[in-house]
Parts: sequence; C-alpha cells; structure tokens
Amino acid sequence: MQNIKFYIVISCLILSFTNSNAQTLSLDAVLNQIKTNNPQLKMYEANIQSMDAAAKGAKSWMPPQVETGFFMTPYNTKMWKADGDFAGMGMYMLGVTQMIPNASKLKADFNLMNAMSGVEKENKNYTINQLNALAKNNYYQWLVLNKKIKIADDNLLLLSYMIKSMEIRYQYNMDKLSTYYKAKSQYAATESMIVMLKNEIAQKRIMLNTLMARDKNTLFEIGEEYQLKDFNSQVIDTSSLSQNRSDVKAIEKTMEINQLKIEVEKTKLLPEFGVKYDHMIPFGNQPKQFTLMGMVTIPMPWSNKMNKANIESFKIKNENLNWQKQMIMNEATGMLSGMNTELINLKKQYDIAQKSIIPALKRNYDTAVLAWQNNTGDLFVTLDAWEALNMAQIDALDKLKSVLAVQVEIEKQLEIK
Repeated sequence: MQNIKFYIVISCLILSFTNSNAQTLSLDAVLNQIKTNNPQLKMYEANIQSMDAAAKGAKSWMPPQVETGFFMTPYNTKMWKADGDFAGMGMYMLGVTQMIPNASKLKADFNLMNAMSGVEKENKNYTINQLNALAKNNYYQWLVLNKKIKIADDNLLLLSYMIKSMEIRYQYNMDKLSTYYKAKSQYAATESMIVMLKNEIAQKRIMLNTLMARDKNTLFEIGEEYQLKDFNSQVIDTSSLSQNRSDVKAIEKTMEINQLKIEVEKTKLLPEFGVKYDHMIPFGNQPKQFTLMGMVTIPMPWSNKMNKANIESFKIKNENLNWQKQMIMNEATGMLSGMNTELINLKKQYDIAQKSIIPALKRNYDTAVLAWQNNTGDLFVTLDAWEALNMAQIDALDKLKSVLAVQVEIEKQLEIK
C-alpha cells in the first residue's frame, strides 16, 4: 500500500513538473507560426515562385528551324557529275529559318506572365486571413474555458468546505440531510463540468497544433491577455475595406490579367517577321549558291476571328468580375454593420453582468454565507445564492466568448491580424 502511494505521489510530481514547463504561447506567436509553417501556405508560396520563375522566360524567341537535304537534284545520279562542258546538276542544301517575334508581342507576353502570380499572392493572403480567424476563435475559446475552470475549481473548494461543515453540524442537528445531499450532487456536477471543460481545451490544443503544423500532442499553454475593440469607424470606411480585403484584390488582379490577355490577343493581330538562309553545296563544277529571304505573317480577316472573339470574351469576363466585386462589397458592408451592432450590444450586456449583476449576487451570497455561519440562515438558501452567482459568472463568460467571436469575425471581414 505504501509503494502504491509512493508511485502516485511521484506521478503527480512528474505531471505537475511537465505542466509547469509547458510552453506558453501568445496569440501573436501562434499566428506567426501558422504563417511560417502551415503547409497550405507553403503550397501557395511554391506556386507563386513557380509562376515568377516561368515569367523570366516570357521574352524568349522561337527556336530556329534547321533544314538539310537535296535541292533540285536529278534522280539520274550520272547527271550529278561534270562531263566536259556539262557542269553537272543537283545540290545539297543546308538551311536555317528564324522567326523574329514582334517586340510588342514579347512585351505583352512578359507583362502577362509577370502579373500571373499576383492573383495567387492575394489568394495566399486570403487563406492566411481565414486561418488566422480559425486560430483566434480556438485561442479565445480556450481562454474562456480556462476562466470557467478557475471558477469551477474555486467552487469545488467552496463546496468541499460546505460539505465538511455540514457533516459536523449535522451531528448537532444544525443542518438538514437533504441540503447535504444537494451540496454533494453540486460537487459531483462541478467535477463532471471540469472534465468536460478540460476535454474541450484538449480539442482546442489539437486544432492549434494542427494549424501550426506541429505534433498534435505537443503540450503548451496560452496567455490570458485579450482586448475588446471598437470598429465603428472602420466598418463605415468602405474604401479602406476594398483596399484591405484579399478576395477583392484578387478579383482586381484577375481583371488586370484579363486586360493583359486582351493586349496579348491584340498583338497576335500584328505581323511577325522572319529570316530564311539556305546554303547550297553543288555537285560537279557548279558554283556555290545561297538564298536569303525575309518573311512576314499577314493577319487576314479569316485568320484573326478567334483573336477578336477572345478579346470580346475577356471584356465580358471583366464585366462579370466587376459585378462580383460589387456583390462582395455589398454583402461585406451589410454583414459588418449587423455584426458591429451585435458587438456593441454584447459588450453592453457583458459590462452590465460584470459591473452590476455579479457584484449584486456576490453580496447576496456573502450575506447568505454569513447568516449560515452565524446559525441565523439556512444552508439551502446559501446554496441557492451560490448557484445563482455561479450561473451568472458562467453566463458572463459565455457573453465574453460571444463578444470575442463576433470581434474575430469582424476582424476577418476587415482582414485585421
């Protein structure tokens, strides 16, 4: 029996030592690790680098075309050779053709490929914003759970004191047995609530570790700091909203790319030039010969129908994207106005609970405890006063959780870190 007790004590000491050495992460530290380590963001970064690398070759020319073979050579091989006044017939040709792209086309292609990664960068920023909001929600919910556990732990100490006092007072017929069992049930219910709250904290820890791309079982704690913010001026400022939102900027970048695609299609309507050089190695006694020719592609009405159709298509796509941008802005401003109103009311409710409801119930509870200790009050009334105070404290924390959740949603809409 003594060995068992010894192992239990050692286990508790090890557990407490592990918890005391658990890393404590602030919200900024969590968000920075997500930005650095999250694989989804690394995927975007690799795609951006790939596009930028491809853009470096946008001004390259088409490869030269090399030709070789017989030129104006008779099938009769005897005629290849010179014979008296007959100089022979046939030649072996070496030729090269190089198309020279239009400078405007090269510039248009370069501008297009150089801008392609812009949309992906905004998509990455949009994803960062979504991940940050998810991390903030889990972080703040964990923070509220910690506060609830602290209240529950204090309640266990209080109920334990009451139960022990009742066990002594009952021997002298100073308390009722029904009240004793009510306190015991409240103690058990509080223990059960602590188990539930710790399970929820474990889930939040796993989620944050997942977002930070760490081992899911890595132990760490969070700070207790939080800030209640006011967004009135930012919600009204729609121009700032348009400049900050990554999804809106991604649409604008896509519109710019479509405009650059239009410019590329327009350059396809311009002529392109080429040079062709052939060198002839003659058979017999013929002189060496060469050909040097210039070439030009001439766009004709029957050859540029597709280019003109593509230009019209990109213009219509930009019109669609512009309406999509207007839709997002309209929905965002409406949501922000509603959420800001909700945030103001929730903060008022939380403030009333903290400044009025909880202090009043605390005084009521203190009065009931004092009366019970002086044998002028009933413990049943004391337990009711404690229960009312406990429910008010938990309800205030639920209000705080709602305030922080709405605040995070507003920050997500405004793309505030």
